[in-house]
Amino acid sequence: MTEITETETGPKERDNQRELFFSLLEDCLAGNTFVKLVLGKYHGTEPELDRVFVRRLTLKDGESLSFLYRYQTKDITKNLPITAGVAFIRDLFATAFNNVHLQTVTEDIQLSMNKKGKCNMQRGKAAPRSVSPQKHDREKERFLDLATPFLKELGVTNAQYQLIPSMSRKWKQINKFIEVLDHAITASKLKEKEELRVVDFGSGKGYLTFAMEEYLRSGLELAPKVTGVELRDDLVRLCAKAAKKLKLDGLSFVQGDIRSFPPESIDIMIALHACDMATDYAIHLGIRSGAGIIMCAPCCHKQIRPQMQSPQLLKPMLKHGIHMGQEAEMVTDSLRGLLLEASGYETQIFEFVSLEHTSKNKMILGVKGSGPVKQAELLAQIREIKEFYGIREHCLESLLVADGLGQGG
Repeated sequence: MTEITETETGPKERDNQRELFFSLLEDCLAGNTFVKLVLGKYHGTEPELDRVFVRRLTLKDGESLSFLYRYQTKDITKNLPITAGVAFIRDLFATAFNNVHLQTVTEDIQLSMNKKGKCNMQRGKAAPRSVSPQKHDREKERFLDLATPFLKELGVTNAQYQLIPSMSRKWKQINKFIEVLDHAITASKLKEKEELRVVDFGSGKGYLTFAMEEYLRSGLELAPKVTGVELRDDLVRLCAKAAKKLKLDGLSFVQGDIRSFPPESIDIMIALHACDMATDYAIHLGIRSGAGIIMCAPCCHKQIRPQMQSPQLLKPMLKHGIHMGQEAEMVTDSLRGLLLEASGYETQIFEFVSLEHTSKNKMILGVKGSGPVKQAELLAQIREIKEFYGIREHCLESLLVADGLGQGG
């Protein structure tokens, strides 16, 4: 926020600030300048509840507020008439949330309560936004707003903060990426950290790097230090210039790659379009750095394919090059997933939005767990898969074994 005014007060003034906030909420709803509201810093009794997002909807019965409850494994939505919705927000803030963030067309307003019961209200000018009541089910919940300044700076939106048609696929990819990241953070313990260290390898033009910084800082109210690592110097300079112009002190860009990056503590490690064994080096770096979250979108699977010896039964199927390639991809990434699990990560492999560099649309996500790891069992499964296909070496396995994987595990 810019032009922030802030006060900390006693019980009487605290009540006055609360009343001022809800008066501003009612005014923006009446004047049709309401954009959205987020309730955060939950302290209630539901262990999996994270935040509540509030949007305005136009239903058959009239104007309503839609409440989206975001849990670790599900979302629940309920709608209330405007007046009842405002009363419900007031009750939620009083009983279950320590922070409420209101976005209007021209302002960002936050009301928060610290552990000592002190009230803090911040008001700041926002980037110009347009707003109209949403039709029911018209648009899914977005984690970022089109009025976010970096989107205009990177050419995703125009000067009026409207989506440029040719960038609609990129906008979809950005939102899907942040959705995956959001669920991963919810499943991890990273929200408890005062400062998050994030590294994005192969950051390219910086769309996802900027999006991460914006979401972690503004959406989750964390203190991220985000670094984009990119081989192409022209893109490093382009992104660094944009970050400086937007005064994003927590965002930086450096020239380099996964193999040259110095080992250091990392909380979130991102490597999208890491070709062939670069994905293995990325995952290895994430594990060595103690990353709480590892996100990779692999492409090319050249190391395993020449080693694979098809069982006699499968040879009629795998004589076709495309099938052999798909089989090699599945085996390679399955071994990566098992090795992540053996290293203490809860792992998922799922479909993602394909990147502009490649038609591949797979994501490997590892979230560092806290429970016991059945390492011996997982390593036995890896050996059996390798023996079945005649695989002699897997890059990630070799890197981890050199670090001591399986010794005493």
